[in-house]
Amino acid sequence: MDIIKIRFAADFEDLSTDIERTITDMFRSLSPVFSLAERSWKPSMDMNETPEQIIILAEVAGVDKDDLEVEISSKAVRIRAMRPARNCGPDATYRLAEIQYGRFERVLFLPAPIDPEIVSAAYTNGMLEIRLAKLPCDALRSVPVTDA
Repeated sequence: MDIIKIRFAADFEDLSTDIERTITDMFRSLSPVFSLAERSWKPSMDMNETPEQIIILAEVAGVDKDDLEVEISSKAVRIRAMRPARNCGPDATYRLAEIQYGRFERVLFLPAPIDPEIVSAAYTNGMLEIRLAKLPCDALRSVPVTDA
């Protein structure tokens, strides 16, 4: 049985790096000369919700399963990995280069609280699927109103 590393975190320390990456990606789209940091990419992801669970699907073809890192907090899921660049060979010339390589990190905020004891992740044919069990909604309770 293959295992994907899943770590649980109280909270993710610094999300301000997302702003830095956005600025870098914006300038990189204008010209590769403006690349301010290590090359990165942003894989496509889907998140859907059923009454019982939240399902995240990430398209990460070319990433080795051992290089995938999944961190779960009560509010978000962080997925990180590295897709190594493929060398086209010393006597070859690129005529088209659309496939993105390098590191990626995505933080997806969850639409509902989850049970951290019931989490699974599977990697098949370049697709990472993470299943998170939702916590049941608490029953309504009355709150007495008192004088201040």
